[in-house]
Amino acid sequence: MKGDPARPSGTPAPQPPHAYYLFLVSDATGETAVRMAEAAISQFEKRDVVFVRRPHVRTEDHLREVVREAGAVHGTILHTLVSGPNRKRLLELTRTQAVPAIDLMGPLLAHLESFFGSTPKAEPGLLHRMDEDYLRRIEAVQFTVNHDDGQNVQTLHQSDIVLVGASRTGKTPLSMYMAQYGWKVANVPLILGLPPPKELFTIEPDHVVALMISPDKLLMIRAARVEKFRQQDLRYAQADAIAEELDYCRALFAAHPSWRVLDVTSRAIEEVAADIMSARSRPGRRVPYPG
Repeated sequence: MKGDPARPSGTPAPQPPHAYYLFLVSDATGETAVRMAEAAISQFEKRDVVFVRRPHVRTEDHLREVVREAGAVHGTILHTLVSGPNRKRLLELTRTQAVPAIDLMGPLLAHLESFFGSTPKAEPGLLHRMDEDYLRRIEAVQFTVNHDDGQNVQTLHQSDIVLVGASRTGKTPLSMYMAQYGWKVANVPLILGLPPPKELFTIEPDHVVALMISPDKLLMIRAARVEKFRQQDLRYAQADAIAEELDYCRALFAAHPSWRVLDVTSRAIEEVAADIMSARSRPGRRVPYPG
């Protein structure tokens, strides 16, 4: 047989392309296995690697099927099973079928179990739920920023909590603090002589929290702000004007008895926020908050 004229004599014939199959097995979503595999593979020269993702593997039948699949294509298994019995069974199956496999989670759990002196929960999906909580907080913060100081009242009904009150009663810092715990918070300033937005009266009344403060404390806060920013509106920090504003707020709150009224005069933001969130808490909806 003649040699290939395009290849020098003695040069080995090129091998057909070969794919390396990595089976990423998890009893949850498999995201952790994917990230770890990608990080490891980045340390190697580019190869034809095929990721075969197998999430929610929690039964022996499913374990057997995955091992059979991997064996059929001479692949390897990388798994992040948190269930001790399933990790042990997968080890037995892969050894019996001569399928290479590595446990990405077991050694780490064993190490931390010894370090912490406590047993892991072995509950699949905890990290995924943590990711969902993180995304919920990001969404809540963005919503709260977009609904600060009376903005975007047309979507006020999407709020979990709506804070109302006179200027400088702490609405914005309270809003942002609660948003970090996954609550979508809007705040609406009440201004003497201007009617509140009509949308405020169409939302669920128990979503509205009305903030009150003593005239002396509000005068002190506003006077400091006027001095710091050299504001020109002198009535903003005058005792008689503040008294009128607070009387207006009291009358509005009295006309809507379903609104919850909180006096924030001598209370820290964290304390007021915990009070509000506790009253509005619904199991499973929000991430934990300091109580």
